[in-house]
Formats: sequence, C-alpha cells, structure tokens
Amino acid sequence: MRAPEQLGPYIYRQSDSCFPLGQDSLLLASFATVRRGDRVWDLGCGAGALLLLLAARESDLTLTGVELSTADSALARENLEENKLTGTILTGDIRMLALPAGTASLVVCNPPYFKAGSGASGGPARMEEAGLKDWCAAAGRLLKNGGRFALVHRPERLAELFIHMRAGGIEPKRLQLVQHGPDTAPSAVLVEGVRQGRPGLTVLPVLLMNRRN
Repeated sequence: MRAPEQLGPYIYRQSDSCFPLGQDSLLLASFATVRRGDRVWDLGCGAGALLLLLAARESDLTLTGVELSTADSALARENLEENKLTGTILTGDIRMLALPAGTASLVVCNPPYFKAGSGASGGPARMEEAGLKDWCAAAGRLLKNGGRFALVHRPERLAELFIHMRAGGIEPKRLQLVQHGPDTAPSAVLVEGVRQGRPGLTVLPVLLMNRRN
C-alpha cells in the first residue's frame, strides 16, 4: 500500500497497483460544478479519490462510482466506509453495465488519455479500453436533462471529445486549459457540459500550474 493521502477531511488509501492520485484528479474535483444534493457518479472511479474530493467540497451528495478493477472497486468501498461516507461502488465495464437512465445530476470522469497502440506515454493504466465515445455515451445516459458532465483529458483530443459529448446529448459549456508555465503548451484540458444544454461555450483563463507570485 502507498502512504495514505489527506483529501480535505478524508483519508484516501490506495494500493501499489492503483493509478496514482495525480494533479489531474485534484484539478477536476475543483473545476466541476458541485451543488448541494447532487447525485454524483464517477466513471472509472479507481479507489474513489474523486468521490472523496467532491464530498470534501459539499457534504450533501449521493455518491456512486463505477470501476472495472475488482481490487480498486473494493478499495473504493473501503475508503467510503472508513470516512463514514454513504455510497455505492459498482464493479464492471461501463459498456456492459445497465446504467440507470436520467438518475445523475453530475457525472465526473478522469479517463485513460491515450488510444491503445498509439505509442503515447502513460503506461498501461493510461491506455484506453473503453474510449471517449463510451465514456460520453455512459454519461449521457446517466444524466438527467440539465445535469452536468465534467472530465479532464488531453488537449489534442478536444475535437474528438466535443463530437462524442454532443453525440451523447451533452453540450460543452465550460473549458479551461492547463499548462505548467506561460511558455509551455497546455498539458490538460478541463471540460464541463450540460445534458440538453443550449449552445454556448465559456472559455476560462488558462490555469498556470507553476505561476510565480
């Protein structure tokens, strides 16, 4: 087991085989619009870090995670229980599970970034099994009209992401690029869309990770 992390008031435990908690999950948890009483689903929840981070922002949430790995989903359940949070963790493939339509007000996702066989970096845990089309379709099914889908991904796949979001009935509404410094290319993009939302995209100022005061 890796050393536990403190996520707000909660303790997060992850095994050596879990994809490590990174800046992308922390950024997504801060970026997503969270409202009191939200019914939150985390697709590909791993050991449940995003669920804990969102619960730290707003205590009155209904939490559900979906994770392909049996070991990681078991650890996500333990993390919820240890922190005295009520929630449900489903184990399975989002392409195969019968996801309940129109039950979520917020879906979040930090998916694998790279297509299988692309030769890109990130290791096996960052290679897709389910693709962007699958994540967006699952979010579109889960969300009620007006519900929100927030995710973090790679900037070079932004056009593909928008196509699949709209195919799932989700209109992109907010976007923020993330870069390490003023002279570096963006390394990540945060996007939030609304199920059956009206067209109109707000582009937020670039988030600089190594800003100097």
